[in-house]
Amino acid sequence: MLSMKTAVAIVVLPSVLAGMALAAQDRYTVQVPGGLAFSEFKGYENWQLVAVAHNGDKLDAVFGNPAMIEAYRSGIPENGKPFPDGAMMAKIHWMAKKAEDQPGEPVVPGDFHDTDFMVKDSKRFADSGGWGWAEFEYDAASDSFRPGDTSDSPPQEHDAKCGFACHTIVAAKDYVFTAYPKR
Repeated sequence: MLSMKTAVAIVVLPSVLAGMALAAQDRYTVQVPGGLAFSEFKGYENWQLVAVAHNGDKLDAVFGNPAMIEAYRSGIPENGKPFPDGAMMAKIHWMAKKAEDQPGEPVVPGDFHDTDFMVKDSKRFADSGGWGWAEFEYDAASDSFRPGDTSDSPPQEHDAKCGFACHTIVAAKDYVFTAYPKR
């Protein structure tokens, strides 16, 4: 005969675990209306670092999937060739803050702000330089993401071409701002 505690654990534990799994998957259910889904970039947390930047009040870290890194290593875009289909980038933004408890008070990541994505698919995004873009704002209070919109800075439209207007100034670099610095 099962004890009451064991019976409760058998009934409640699967629900708790399912709830935890759903919470962990929440970001992968978010999609830009008419555009890219967060789920298309699953695993981005494990991609290789491309570069970092301090941009105004934010710190940026840019990561590339294996296809992107291999393209950079082969000389793209400096060699004039385009990035291959399947190349992807993720840019994570944090609010910059001084680490007052460290020598020299370096600027370090503070509050998490948002995550941006790019994917090269010349057929799917033929009318935006072959690239699709997405921006997902992070809300700390709910620990969730939402698609960027026109109230954000910079404003985001609701489609996979939201980054195209800004990226046209680097068309000669296949619409990619981030260089792959010497290692």
